[in-house]
This record gives sequence, structure tokens and C-alpha cells, in this order.
Amino acid sequence: MNRFFKYVLRTRDVSAATAFYAAVLGRDDAEIYELHEGAVARGARPHWLGFLQVPGLDAAAAAFAARGAMPLGPKWINPEGLEGTVLRDPGGAVVALGRQAPPGAPLPRPEVLWHALNTVDVERAKTNYAQLFGWEFEAATDLGHHGVIHPFAWRAGDPPVGSLSDLAERPGVHPHWLFFFKVAALDPALETVRAAGGAVIGPSTLPSGGRVAVCDDPQGAAFALLESRS
Repeated sequence: MNRFFKYVLRTRDVSAATAFYAAVLGRDDAEIYELHEGAVARGARPHWLGFLQVPGLDAAAAAFAARGAMPLGPKWINPEGLEGTVLRDPGGAVVALGRQAPPGAPLPRPEVLWHALNTVDVERAKTNYAQLFGWEFEAATDLGHHGVIHPFAWRAGDPPVGSLSDLAERPGVHPHWLFFFKVAALDPALETVRAAGGAVIGPSTLPSGGRVAVCDDPQGAAFALLESRS
């Protein structure tokens, strides 16, 4: 509970996005939906949306709203039994809360190895996500030109699964959750991104030795690729 269990892309051209991510990730099971015209009218751009699994959707959404999150639509239930709601968190990043029925969430598609929240108020975000969802934050880590990150685990004693970073020194970047998708080989995946008209920042090597790059797909949705040798 209280961890990301589902990732969907909301975009303008579903068929083009489906072909793009199948080529980049080497798998064709990404969940991709058309971005609702109402969201487009409000200025929404294509984006990846992560769903946090919560035991009680109404209570979790109300608690998040009490801390300043803004609901972006009514609660809904899809034909597969997923109950969900989408909010803009107090720092401005869009996130979904969900409850899978019957119990037992499916494995995420595609595989996400890291979750990065870019926010305008790190300390507020740390407090909110720790108190609402039980996440455990580690000491901040300075990655040099990559900036300072605040790693977190889903619960105490677990390995870190993501991080928060401050947008104060990065003008022009909007608050958002960035998901790092697993690829077996980074360089050919990045060539595919570029050849399709996407944008690439990097690649770079992390202190752990992993290689990573941040990308925009051809329709403008941000994502990241992380090379895994496991």
C-alpha cells in the first residue's frame, strides 16, 4: 500500500505514442490513453501519470486535499475495477490515488526503477508524503551538477525507490513526477528517441554506476530511461 502501482501515459496521439514506446522500451504493454479535451483546454500537456495505491480512496483524497492538494476531477471506477482520482499535489505535481478491485495490484507496466518528484517546496513535500503515505526519507545527497536529492523508501528499512528535488534553482521546469523506465541498453534506446523526434538530456553516470537520461517524447511527455544490467 501507499506506493506507485500503475503508470499511464495521457497524450494526444495514442497510436503514435504506442509505437514510440514499444520501440524505445522494447515492450508494447504501456497503458496509453487520449488526453481528455477538457484537460487540454486547461493547458495540460501530455504526461505520464502515476497511481499511488491507498487502502481507502475517499479518506486519502480528503486528507491530501486538507493539506492543499487540488482535485482535478471526480472519483471514477473503470471497467477493470480500478477506483481512482487525480489531484495536483500541494507543490503543483499531478498524481493519482487508486484502489484496485479485486485486491492485489498488477505489476507496473512498463517497469519503473526510480520515482523523482520535482517540486517547489521540498520540505513541505517530504512532510506530506511521509505523513500521508508512510514514506521514509533518508539524508539528502549532493549529486554535484545533478543537484541535491532527498531519497525515500516506501517504508522504513526498505531500499530507496525514489527522490525529491528542489526546482528553486531550475527556472522554467514545472513541478512533476518523473518516472525512470528500465531499459536493457541505454544508447540504442536514446537513438530511437532522437530518431523519432524526441529530446534527450544526457546520458550521465550516477554514483551507483548506473547510466541514465531524461527525455521528452515527440508529443512532449517527460520520462527518463535507466539502464539496468540485472
